[in-house]
Amino acid sequence: MLFAKSRIYMLLMNMKYLHMAAFILLVVGGLNWLLTAFNFNLVEMIFGTSVITMIIYILVGLSAIFEVVTHKKNCKLCASAGMSQNGGMM
Repeated sequence: MLFAKSRIYMLLMNMKYLHMAAFILLVVGGLNWLLTAFNFNLVEMIFGTSVITMIIYILVGLSAIFEVVTHKKNCKLCASAGMSQNGGMM
């Protein structure tokens, strides 16, 4: 029983760190899109047009997918009993 609780705890902690990493990547991606609107691409300025840049873009995209899939479980507002059928308003 202790082993099962320990595994669940480790899984939850890993999910927490994965959520935090995904959130940070989404912020980086969002800020880069904002700067791109003003013809300034920070990722390409730092890494050039290389494989690393493509990997960063892929990680940002995967982070967005992860957050969309796990959002309801992670979001306290969406998971609360206050969410109703009237568009989420209380």
